[in-house]
Amino acid sequence: MAKNQNEEMDLEQEEMTVTLTLDDGSEVECVVLTIFEAGDRDYIALLPTEGAEADEGEVYLYRYTEINGTPDIQNIESDEEYEIVADA
Repeated sequence: MAKNQNEEMDLEQEEMTVTLTLDDGSEVECVVLTIFEAGDRDYIALLPTEGAEADEGEVYLYRYTEINGTPDIQNIESDEEYEIVADA
């Protein structure tokens, strides 16, 4: 059975969000902008939904993997790796 156009549009408009817990214990809700490949790894770009970072359009970049089907993000460890990811 085919989906109607309105159903498809609603699904496309849904935003996937992630709640990050920062080093200071605070939480930031972010919209997933994209998951992309740079070099030989996958990365995720997240946009905060509130606060100064959201107002300035600051994007968070993390390594992205899936472990047994569960998404996992890790910090980017070096300036060199960050530059590669930011350029991508």
